Amino acid sequence: MNTILLQYAVEVERTGSITQAAANLYMDQPNLSKAIKTLEENLGAPVFRRTSKGVVPTDKGRIFLQYAKNILEQIEEMEELYRPSREGEAKLRLSIPRATYISTAFARLIERMADETAMDVWLKETNWEETLRGVECGEYHMGIIRFPLSMERYCIQRLKEMGLAFELVLDFSSRVLMSASHPLAGKKEIFLTDLESGIEIVHGDGGGRGGKRPENKKKGTARRIYVFERGSQFDILRAVKESYMWVSPMPREILSAYKLEEKICADGNRQCLDVLVYREGSIRTVWEKLFLEELRRVKEELLLV
Repeated sequence: MNTILLQYAVEVERTGSITQAAANLYMDQPNLSKAIKTLEENLGAPVFRRTSKGVVPTDKGRIFLQYAKNILEQIEEMEELYRPSREGEAKLRLSIPRATYISTAFARLIERMADETAMDVWLKETNWEETLRGVECGEYHMGIIRFPLSMERYCIQRLKEMGLAFELVLDFSSRVLMSASHPLAGKKEIFLTDLESGIEIVHGDGGGRGGKRPENKKKGTARRIYVFERGSQFDILRAVKESYMWVSPMPREILSAYKLEEKICADGNRQCLDVLVYREGSIRTVWEKLFLEELRRVKEELLLV
């Protein structure tokens, strides 16, 4: 259906007058009447009824017009997504794994952006497949993906096939995050067997998992909590003393603020890579450069052991 006809119908409803709507749309009244008639013929039912006081929607017309307004709003949002930046606007679209050190760098960047008069910033935390699709189609300027070292050859080949450029951000050994009051928090070294009776927090979309799972001796005894919103993990870790999760290195400020401990698991850690991806030939904006600058600073502060 022609969206121009939807715009005409919505304007007629807003003004309650074919004549006034035509004036607002900078068109002749007969042409607008003809367009509304065409719309109604396409629908097979009238959208408006004429009264002595103007035009009003029919019962079905009211429902149709609500759908029309929703469609026009969505189209406007899609166009806004790809509209060129206004002069002086701070703009950044970033897709990342659920990694606290990355979100900390992002938060510091926003602090630097706070005085900007215009800002259009998007941050998506998701798995690596979603990030690749978003960067490939241009929805996001750049992204960071995470994968185990064992998948490096496959992932690099995938990036090359998609025409995406890439740079290593962090090569790390996964560690176990837990509350400072966790029964294992005082141990210098932990093993997978120590985690068998614990409650594992896992990201529900498959993103961000970095270590081996302990093998429970009894089938059906695994205890897991699947979360999709990263902030919930800290609340659960603090509230449920036996809970834990596999993570990338954590900034000291986060460990301190939430009273958490990170531990190396002697027989369960997995080597992982965080890799920056972006479209080949793309030019980095000043805000992308500043984000990467903040990311470098946070990396220098990590407890890399």
